[in-house]
Amino acid sequence: MTMVIEARDLSKTYGDVQAVNHVNLMVEKGALFGLLGPNGSGKTTMIKMLTGQTRPTGGTATVLGVDAVLDPVGVRARVGIIPEQETPPSFLTAQEYLEFVAAVRKIPGIEAKADWWFEFLDFADKKHVLCKDLSRGTRQKLMFTQAFIHEPELALIDEPLINFDPIMQDLVKDYLVAYVKKGKTIFISTHILEVAEEICSGFAILHKGSLLHTGPVAELTARGEHLPSYFLSLVRKDRHV
Repeated sequence: MTMVIEARDLSKTYGDVQAVNHVNLMVEKGALFGLLGPNGSGKTTMIKMLTGQTRPTGGTATVLGVDAVLDPVGVRARVGIIPEQETPPSFLTAQEYLEFVAAVRKIPGIEAKADWWFEFLDFADKKHVLCKDLSRGTRQKLMFTQAFIHEPELALIDEPLINFDPIMQDLVKDYLVAYVKKGKTIFISTHILEVAEEICSGFAILHKGSLLHTGPVAELTARGEHLPSYFLSLVRKDRHV
């Protein structure tokens, strides 16, 4: 069993606020793993630490065998990332942004690859539009494209379906499921429990920065439980501890 993410005693504090509290988390290769929690539970902070965008206060994080604290650039060079807030450069067109990504990541044949994504996500008519003039949904399509255009071994996505309409949500969910079937790994952070139950193979529940549970979705299914109800029971119980 190969682990692509290993977080050990990972913590982050902001002043008096414990955003992430001594989390231990393992994600194996080929998983579609969901990090679940209410707003403000620490999910975004976890992704930022795993991708080397935020330095942890304590603990360690290893991603694809690379230490995210000692070599954050090395981690980001190997993974795909979609942040919670889509932020392509406002002064570039969608096409220019993907060309920039290709230059940084040394991706050959970018024109053909970009055209495939423009057609697949149905925004070819926006390829020469400045990013600042794109709708939120189209910016999300562009950020999704930049995360996967180099076919990374691991993609970390904060709220993957935000700003997508139902048709695009369905298309993206199918893509994520197919992607892990090719031996890749996807780590998503979301508070949409129904989506996690539908597509994730494993999950962890984070609440107030602490890990309440981690395990395969199949375990819940085998005992006749649904992820949304199980999640709510744990979080509500934790609120009264």
